[in-house]
Amino acid sequence: MSIDGFRIRRLLEADAEEFRAIRLEALQRHPEAFGASLEDEAARSLAFFAMRLKENAVFGGWVPEEPSLAGIMALHFPSAAKTRHKARLWGVYLRPVARGRSLAPALLRSVLNHARERVEEVGLSVTAGNAAAERLYEQAGFASFGSEPRALKIGEAYHDERLMLLRF
Repeated sequence: MSIDGFRIRRLLEADAEEFRAIRLEALQRHPEAFGASLEDEAARSLAFFAMRLKENAVFGGWVPEEPSLAGIMALHFPSAAKTRHKARLWGVYLRPVARGRSLAPALLRSVLNHARERVEEVGLSVTAGNAAAERLYEQAGFASFGSEPRALKIGEAYHDERLMLLRF
């Protein structure tokens, strides 16, 4: 589907190779933004990434002049009865070619439209100080409800996370 001039769609198991490539790039370029590590994910099989696509709603976006996947956003929907009312946004990454071109808001709209049909709310965590991401989420209606100090440790450096929630 085309949204604001971008091609956006849910990724399928057949997209596992391209998903793996962009995911590993994200972990390499911005380790502070993800709970997963490059070393752990690089050691995982292509079948693992295919299963992630099957078990989560992962959306991809392409910019007009680029054939490669330019951005990803994912939703996890818990299966437990007491937590089925909410989803978790994770794995957000845009390649440099897509930044500042409004792909992120278009992808987020697609992801949230998908979530609206299934849950009552979407939560996320964002590395404290990532102003562009915080602005994107706030403009979409997310509100901060707390923070987790020292949420991630990379080497000897700690990174806090800001917790945000959007209720439909």
